[in-house]
Amino acid sequence: MSVSPSWRLFRRMQYSAFAAGALIYAGAAVHAWSVLPGEAAMKLQRMLVYPGVMFLATLAIPLAAPPLRHMLKTHIWVSFRTGFGQSVISVLAVVVVLVGMAAFILIDTNRATHGGAFPASAFSAYAAGLGVLLAQAILVRRIEHDPVLRPAIEGVA
Repeated sequence: MSVSPSWRLFRRMQYSAFAAGALIYAGAAVHAWSVLPGEAAMKLQRMLVYPGVMFLATLAIPLAAPPLRHMLKTHIWVSFRTGFGQSVISVLAVVVVLVGMAAFILIDTNRATHGGAFPASAFSAYAAGLGVLLAQAILVRRIEHDPVLRPAIEGVA
């Protein structure tokens, strides 16, 4: 039996949130690369290497540590059961949060172009959030194979 339409919509929302966040990050990085002063090696380090470590940590830790994985799966399940990600308002809320966080990167980038500190922490924080979003998307698929939750996923209209 296939999953319910509401679960498919929720699953699509999880994937879309990660994809939108990744595209926003890429756009912010391209913009920052073109306007920030400094050598290419430093930019690469601060916009890709350090954030990449944060991304991998926030992706791997919840998937590898059973207590954190259980907490995140519970959060995902509660989000689904309460209808989050299945209405226009909740989808818009996610987009507003992603765009708001990207605005922080752009503001920090603008400050750096005028003599402020390089926005490495903004890039790392956003990348860490992307790691959690991807972990959620992966766990959504794992939930589909959970024998306890599968009947509820199939039965929800």
